[in-house]
Amino acid sequence: MNVDLPLQLLGGLSPQLFMKRHWQKKPLLVRQAIPGFKPLLDRSALFEMAADEDVQSRMVIQEPEQVPGWRFKHGPFERRAFPALKRPGWTLLVQGVDLHHNAVHDLMNQFRFVPDARLDDLMISYASDGGGVGPHTDSYDVFLLQAHGRRRWRIGRQKDTSLQPDVPLKILANFVPEQEFVLEAGDMLYLPPRYAHDGIAEGECMTYSIGFRSPNRGELAREVLQRLAEDAEDLVGESLYRDPQQPAVSRSSEIPPQMLEFAHDALRGALQDPDALGRALGEYMTEPKASVWFDPGNESVDGTSESIRLDRRTKMMFDARHIFINGESFRAGGRDATLMRQLADERALSLKDVGRASAEARALLQTWCEAGWLHGV
Repeated sequence: MNVDLPLQLLGGLSPQLFMKRHWQKKPLLVRQAIPGFKPLLDRSALFEMAADEDVQSRMVIQEPEQVPGWRFKHGPFERRAFPALKRPGWTLLVQGVDLHHNAVHDLMNQFRFVPDARLDDLMISYASDGGGVGPHTDSYDVFLLQAHGRRRWRIGRQKDTSLQPDVPLKILANFVPEQEFVLEAGDMLYLPPRYAHDGIAEGECMTYSIGFRSPNRGELAREVLQRLAEDAEDLVGESLYRDPQQPAVSRSSEIPPQMLEFAHDALRGALQDPDALGRALGEYMTEPKASVWFDPGNESVDGTSESIRLDRRTKMMFDARHIFINGESFRAGGRDATLMRQLADERALSLKDVGRASAEARALLQTWCEAGWLHGV
């Protein structure tokens, strides 16, 4: 992607300028980001998807005549579980639609000017008239693309983040909007993290939310350390603790300070290997979500297809020394590394490019093909 090329998707800004001026800084409203945009799934298809056990779905129903005024349910949902279409004030949220629908996956790929390590998923929100989930903040960046109908957004930099009590949703108690916009099909609103917003459907509407992954420090440390622990002996060796100068003790239950220092040295040794740390991070960032599964394939990378293409559910990234795919890591260098990085960036390789790979790399591609991670097209 040419990150210096102006995009209508970003209101005429180049990806480079957008990231500099708006990313994690301030909102951006783009009228007709995708002119003439129409939903990639109709209402019936979305409802059918929400009935699938492998799809994460939720329903929010406003009940102003009751306390606490909101009802929240987790899917899957059978068709009869949905309120009447003419009933106002209810919303269906279907998460990770990009994992299940090629056109939605292709739409999300238009936002790959942000690193894949940050791009999370595309959620579709269907709402009846007046539907919404209440004023709230998100911990991540989000692009809100209007796909059908109209939705009124109120947004603001919220200082008071206290929540309404006894409500099954995280709804702000004292929301103070600063701006208001009505989005129609093809319009898009970008919001940085912690920017309060409240979207209310004006008639039946559908909104696509492109969300981004923001792991917290504790989560990242836990996941990376768990992966480092699996290779701990290879990283720091198997030398035994020795204490030839240990004196006799009168309090035998006290842990010796030198044993604590021995443990510190072992941990420092594991963390000081940049390859090991990068490998652990890459494996974590490409680990498929728990609901993701692949159908084994029997295609050949040397077959009659014109190219090979990554499955829409496959996550593939790289660093200076490794290739990462679906939670696994491989060392790569030279021409093979160049081709694998091209596959990760473009999510496809021509058979001519495949033919330039070494026998070992082609064997690896064949293994991924048989696992259902990539396909011939």
